[in-house]
Amino acid sequence: MANVSVYNMEGKEVGTIDLSDAVFGVDVNEHLVHLAVVQQLADNRQGTQKAKTRSEVSGGGKKPYRQKGTGHARQGSTRAPQFAGGGVVFAPVPRDYSFKMNRKEKRAALRSALTSRVEENKLIVLDELKLDAVKTKNMQKVLDNLNLKKALVILDSNDQNVVLSARNIEGVKTALTNTINVYDILKFDTVVLTKAAVSSIEEVYA
Repeated sequence: MANVSVYNMEGKEVGTIDLSDAVFGVDVNEHLVHLAVVQQLADNRQGTQKAKTRSEVSGGGKKPYRQKGTGHARQGSTRAPQFAGGGVVFAPVPRDYSFKMNRKEKRAALRSALTSRVEENKLIVLDELKLDAVKTKNMQKVLDNLNLKKALVILDSNDQNVVLSARNIEGVKTALTNTINVYDILKFDTVVLTKAAVSSIEEVYA
């Protein structure tokens, strides 16, 4: 069972916490982690690339010149691919790049990602994260106290003071325990969790 330090908002160590091996101490499955990242990036693709084939380009209904006797190759339409203004031969069309991952695979990938953060000492636990008002400067001060620049801050509840205060800080993102994903956990240098968020994650993913 991993034992990590608990810090307060001033950056001082105020205790320790035991993390559940069922979530933060599993065998890291790199294949599932990679699959989860690829799936999320694929799901985010718009897939809206489009070009017109010769059947979709306007005009070109009339045969440009007679079949024989002109010395040119026979042509049926000026919208064939070899003409300027013609259609594209194998034109790209809108498509869906997303693919499915089983629920068990997703959960296993998330546990592997969290475990890797613990093993690399890139997971910080706070006793609490509360701000009196929406003020970016106050949130930045907390991050400075913890020597953080690029961090994913995971909360157990939608605290608007924290969320809005962190919104304009470059390299910082907030997320709720029910919206975390493998890509964000690995993308940011450090994962910051409140003690309440740790309990919530262990309850859901253990």
